Amino acid sequence: MRPYTTDMYEGMLAETAIIDGHKGLRINAYLARPLGPGPFPGVVLIHHRPGWDEWYREATRRFAYHGYLAISPNLYFSFGHGTPEEVTEKVRTAGGVHDDDVIADVSNAANYLRAMPTSNDWVAGFGTCSGGRHVFLVACRTKSLDAAVDCWGGSVVMKKEDLTPNAPVSPLDYARGLSCPLLGLFGQEDRNPDQQQVAEIELELKKLGKSYEFYSYPGAGHGFFYYHKPSYRQEQAVDGWDKIWSFLEKHMNNPSR
Repeated sequence: MRPYTTDMYEGMLAETAIIDGHKGLRINAYLARPLGPGPFPGVVLIHHRPGWDEWYREATRRFAYHGYLAISPNLYFSFGHGTPEEVTEKVRTAGGVHDDDVIADVSNAANYLRAMPTSNDWVAGFGTCSGGRHVFLVACRTKSLDAAVDCWGGSVVMKKEDLTPNAPVSPLDYARGLSCPLLGLFGQEDRNPDQQQVAEIELELKKLGKSYEFYSYPGAGHGFFYYHKPSYRQEQAVDGWDKIWSFLEKHMNNPSR
């Protein structure tokens, strides 16, 4: 990320786009990109369980402001339309979205960014809550991402009794396939994932020799980035965002590609 100076040109375009999704669907996505010749790295934002909501559209624009081609696909497209709350209720009633469908949507979104004329061909994944779980899955089961950011992703560690038809395998069982560097941000007061689960994930990644950075914040629980909720923790959120920018700068602009 270039440091901002007052003589710089700034511009951004943000709009709804239509992209290829899972099983031949055409789904909508929120796209934000810096104006200018680039080339720019990209990031796919994988929304959380509460849905494709305002916070994720704001976060998409935030990445564009920091110099990324950013896209957030609507993972709940096949469940119909309405307010994020209405659609999320439909998804919950149906037992959630299938892991395979999410992986296909995210992989296609990454391909969409790479095909843009201002892309530098590097694409990261970012997700919070269930989106953190999904970014872990995509990074382990595909080679779609060059870096992955998991913010308090729950249910990466799943017991047999936790498995469902839509989440049939514990993501941690796929850890051997992790194909890119991973950043994990967690709250020490979170219960899903709790600190024991975070330690279990870290132990497995370390055993497998994977590239990762994990940070657990005291005084923070689940969702500590969400400024509009009681879970928000300003100090921890600011530091977390700084760690995200540093991590992506380190892994997303490698000239040796």
